[in-house]
This record gives sequence, structure tokens and C-alpha cells, in this order.
Amino acid sequence: MYFRELAEYFYKLEQTDSRNQMTEILADLFRNCKPDEIDKVCYLSLGKLVPQYESYEFNIAEKLIFEVLARAYATEKQDVQRQFGLRGDLGLVAETYAEAVGGSRLKENLSINDVFQKFWEIAGAGGEGSVEKKITLMADLLQSLDPRSAKYIVRIPLKKMRLGFSDMTILDALSYMTAGNKTLRSKIEPYYNISADIGKIARVFKESGIEGLEKIVVEPGIPILTAAAERLPNAQAIVDKIGGEFVVEPKFDGFRMQIHKRGDEIRIFSRNLENTTDMFPDICLAAQKIVADTIIFEGEAIGYNPDTQEFLPFQETVQRKRKYDIYEMAKKIPLKLFVFDLLYINGEIVMYRPQQERRKLLEEVFFHKGETFELAQEKIITEAKELERYFQETITQGLEGVMVKKPDAPYKAGARDFSWIKYKREEHGQLQDTIDCLIMGYYFGQGKRTGFGIGALLVGVYDKETDTFPTIAKIGTGLTDDQWREIKRQCDEITAKSKPARYTVCKELVPDSWVLPELVTVVRADEITRSPLHSAGRSDKEPGYALRFPRVMELLRTDKNPEEVTTVSEIKGMDLNQQKANSG
Repeated sequence: MYFRELAEYFYKLEQTDSRNQMTEILADLFRNCKPDEIDKVCYLSLGKLVPQYESYEFNIAEKLIFEVLARAYATEKQDVQRQFGLRGDLGLVAETYAEAVGGSRLKENLSINDVFQKFWEIAGAGGEGSVEKKITLMADLLQSLDPRSAKYIVRIPLKKMRLGFSDMTILDALSYMTAGNKTLRSKIEPYYNISADIGKIARVFKESGIEGLEKIVVEPGIPILTAAAERLPNAQAIVDKIGGEFVVEPKFDGFRMQIHKRGDEIRIFSRNLENTTDMFPDICLAAQKIVADTIIFEGEAIGYNPDTQEFLPFQETVQRKRKYDIYEMAKKIPLKLFVFDLLYINGEIVMYRPQQERRKLLEEVFFHKGETFELAQEKIITEAKELERYFQETITQGLEGVMVKKPDAPYKAGARDFSWIKYKREEHGQLQDTIDCLIMGYYFGQGKRTGFGIGALLVGVYDKETDTFPTIAKIGTGLTDDQWREIKRQCDEITAKSKPARYTVCKELVPDSWVLPELVTVVRADEITRSPLHSAGRSDKEPGYALRFPRVMELLRTDKNPEEVTTVSEIKGMDLNQQKANSG
């Protein structure tokens, strides 16, 4: 397939405001791709050359694109900057210049593989003179392409494709490609959950269908999508749900790590599949000492004061996640990694074994308490009173609460169910937990906030069944003046011309500025209510869910993907728990 054809598909995707139509467009694109093209199409559509967990980056910023466009279209850098100021999108600027110098006349019929190879060369340019080489290669590439292709060629390395779909949409499209509906999604997704490479999944499925996917297995060095927990409001509700005997562990307010060891090679992945290995030299050093040839395990990293042995709040712990001054910060904020699960060891996949079997294997590896790694405490509990007592103990230690796990449950990659239940500290008079929300757009300010250009946020939650983001709140409180300015700056970098296809928003709530699905914020509210305006959980018979007195608690959660925000099913459960608490 020619890149020119791919650009037309990108244009169709960008124009649609229907999630179903987006899926059908992608399915048609995939049908027309060859097996050796479909993986590259997946990566490029997400602004990548490799899977999310790989670190091969373009390293091209907007300032560099100014130089590229000036050279490609024989204009001044200042003119490019001026055009960018007017349009706010360097892709549109490139398209305009390309039209001016050649219109729609095609100079060279480059294939998808041709363009991908040129991008690979651009990303690989390093050492002395690398910046000049990147500029030259990018400019040469643009000069050989039509205007619409030029628009997306510029957007890809900037990771600003503005197409608005995710890996989950691609999985649906692969099913549509073959079956004409979503029926194959449930058969494809488990292999994605254990390999996290959407390009590989698409290529193998295109080549040999489900039979080909069945050959994909867990491998050290390739992240597994993390399992997630449901939530319940109190100890009795948890006992009623699980029944019998269950496992309880402390819940730490840090960031999750999945650590892979293969010989001396260590790789660390975040919950959103980012390769964070270079950020944590102390964790790598400790992992190299583990007595196992190959191992994959998970834990929660939390900052602590080595003198007092006190845990640090998340706002301090998260400072360790950085790309500069890494060793200095490692000394300033040492990490303690509490290990809580084992997925693979010495060539054997153990994630499908019961939780208690995995725990016994974990104890054999982490049989002693180390400076960096420590096995998470575990208690076997059967009664609500005992669970509540242990929960209160963890709260007094400054922790978030507890995790309750079924002892006979396997590790369910990429899933959220009641095999794991989180029980977090309660704040009376409020919802018992914060809600992670996606920022969908913002409204212009009034009064004092006129100067900010932003006065309120429109936020939503995730509906996994439909792969959409319905609204749940309009928020105008909880941020300082500086935070309002910062959130507007970040929103303006990812504005959308029209409503993104995966958003479900009623006309009364249309914001002044749409934002692409990228930014996650943390919200606190007094309670969940029903509203005919909001679309979360709305049906023909019931209005949607909404948040009463919502306010922003934490500006942005950079460790979470949009699809990791609170789900509609969680909101339903929280509302039910709220009703039970009120009636009690």
C-alpha cells in the first residue's frame, strides 16, 4: 500500500465522530494491508515505530520541525513559527506549504514500508551532526510527498496524530476485518494482554488468524498487561462477596512496577507499559542479585525515609520518575519495592496458577528482607471484624488501605474483577474513594478566570464494553491559579477540532475546546447522583451518573493511560455501595 493511501485513511479517521464508523474504517484499512504492512500501520497510527514498551524514539521536537519545514519548502523559520501560531498544528502547516509548492501533484509514490524505513533512519540518527541529519532526512521525505501525506508525516514523530483511537479500538477492528463484527475480540485480546505489542498481534492475526496467535506466550522482556482490582466500601461487603478464606495485603500509595530479569538484563515496566528501566538504577541493581535465571514479578514502589523508616506520600515518591538527575534523586528518595506477585520463573509461566501457589514460589525467591526489595506482608483472614482491624492498622502506618485477594484465583492479565478487591481509607461525608477521570475538554473562564482562558473541565470515565468515554462531571474547583494555567497549557497542546469519536457527550455539555483522550486527573466528590445531562451509565430507562460537588484532587496522573481511568462498572458499584451505606 502506498503511504498516500494510508494518509487518506488517516484523514477519514480524523473526520469521523462515530466510534463504530472509526472501527469500520480501520477494519477496511487492515483488509487492504499486507501482513508486512499492518504492524507498521498500527505503530505509525499511534505515533510510534515500535511497541509502547520499546524505547526507540524519534527525538524530534516542535522546534526541530520549524527547521525541517523551512528547509523542505524554501521558506523562513520565522514564517513557519507564525503559521504555527495561527494554526496550532504543524501538520496543517506542512499541508499548507505542500499545497503552495506543488498542490496535489504526486512527486514520488512511496509505500508504507518505504516511509517506515525512512522514519527508522531518522530516529536512528545519532552522534555528532545528528540534528542536521534528522533535519535533512525529514525535509527530503516531505519534498517527495503530497500535501495530505505531509500533514501526517509531521504529526507522527510529534505523537500528535489526532486520530483518537486506542489499542482496544484496533482489537475491535481486527475482529471486524475478519468476522464483520466484534465476536473475535474476546479471542484476540488475551494474547495482546500477555504480549502488549499491538503491531505483532495485528501481523500474526492477519497472517494466520487465531491459530497463529495461539503460539504467542509470555516472554521475559515483554510486558504483561497488569491485573486490576475492583472496589468495595467496607469489610463486610468484601466478606459477603468473596466468602470463606481470603488473602489480605497492605495497599501502598506508590507506583506499580513489573520487573523482568533475563540473565543480567533487567527491564522495568510501568502499569501503562512504559519502559522505565533507566529511571531506577537502584531497583535494577537489586534485581540483578535475584537468584533466578529468568523471572517476571510485580511490586509497588514507595519512597521512604531510611532514618525513620517512614513512608513518603505519593507526591514525593513520584519525583523518582524522571529522565534527568536520576542518581542524585535515587540518593535523595530511596525506594522500597514491596513484591506481591510472581508471573514467570526459570522458563515456567506461573501466572495461571492459584494465588497461593504463586505466593509460595515468591517466598522462595524473596525469603529475606532486603534494603530495596521486601515481600509484601500477607494475612489469611475469614471474618469482617478481623479484616477491619487489619485495615485500620495499615491506615495508622500511613498506607492507603488493603488489597484482598482470592487464594485460588489466577493472575488475570489486563482484567479487572473481584479476584482482587481494594479497600481504601474512608473519608466520612464524601465518596469513599477518589475517581480517576479523563479530561475531555474545557470551558472558557468567567470573572477572574477570564485571564486564564479556562474556567472548568469536562471529564469522563471509561466504558470498556463500548470502548468509549461518557461524561460524569463538569469541574470548576480544586485547582490553584497556577494549576489552571498549567492544565490549559497541556490541554491546548492536544486540542481537537471536533468531538473525538470515542466521546459520548450531550449537546448541553459541549465544551468550548475539545481535548484528545490523553490527560488523566484525580477527582473527589461528595456523592454519586443521577443526571439526564451526563452519559456515564445512561440507558433508555435511566439517566446517567454524575458527581456531586466534584473537585480536582491531583492535577495529572502521568502513570495512567486513558483506558485505565475509573470505569462505568466501577461507578455503578460505588453508587450501589453508597445507597447501602445511606440506607444503613
